[in-house]
Amino acid sequence: MPVTDWTIDGYEPLGGMYDDPYFPDHLVDRGKAILHRLWTRIATAPPADLTALYALTAAATEEFNALEAAFDAAGSELETVAREEIGEAFHMVALAHGYQDADPEELIAAREW
Repeated sequence: MPVTDWTIDGYEPLGGMYDDPYFPDHLVDRGKAILHRLWTRIATAPPADLTALYALTAAATEEFNALEAAFDAAGSELETVAREEIGEAFHMVALAHGYQDADPEELIAAREW
């Protein structure tokens, strides 16, 4: 049964980015807001299948693509650590909503980082 709120057994989305001063917290907060909107979209109108889920995650990934410029301007970037943190967060959102067969790479396939 999927969880129905933003809490995933103490999991902190993008926690590794918050722990690393290389990533400005106010920008990580914006990334977390993207994930929260994705969470809400899935909870409100669950996608019928993985194709529909991937369409939602592609849109959220595009939001992260747009956020990359703000990280660059702040002297940071969405690099390996960020990619892993963001990818893990997308996967956790999918798993929490019952999409156990979601491909972690497909969830963020639209990434430019």
